[in-house]
Amino acid sequence: MSVESLKSKLRTVPDFPIPGILFWDVTTLFNDPEGLAETLDILYDMYKDKGITKVVGIESRGYVLGAALAARLGAGFVLARKKGKLPAETLSIEYSKEYGTDTVEIHSDALKADDVVLIHDDLIATGGTAAAIERLVRRFGVTKISVNFLIEIEELEGRKLFSPDVEVQSIIKV
Repeated sequence: MSVESLKSKLRTVPDFPIPGILFWDVTTLFNDPEGLAETLDILYDMYKDKGITKVVGIESRGYVLGAALAARLGAGFVLARKKGKLPAETLSIEYSKEYGTDTVEIHSDALKADDVVLIHDDLIATGGTAAAIERLVRRFGVTKISVNFLIEIEELEGRKLFSPDVEVQSIIKV
């Protein structure tokens, strides 16, 4: 299956969540057994030799492939969630979004300085959330960080928000 074939399994929804936004819906790809398996194979091949010890999935669609990839890599899986959703002590970071601010958290015992971390989400647009999570992961002392997205909206240049030493990859570019 090609990247174009995977892209054809995505659904676009105009004017969601607000007018003027074209929403790239990954649920149709996740619902397709062959597409889901091929996507996971591609991700595994990208990271199987990188020594990843933890995959940080971004709420909520980043949990689907992030957890599956972590299991396949023999790595742990870490939840990055909105403020107040994790039950134990957390580290948090507040960041600016297009329409205000938001806060994301990770359990304070989820990462160690010697972890090799892959941050995963379904899509990068402006990059604010994932870049904030990169900064949060660094607060644990982690220095080896990669970031991956299933879809990248290239014209928004979200990848420019990451530190220069962070490898940013995406599978489908739109």
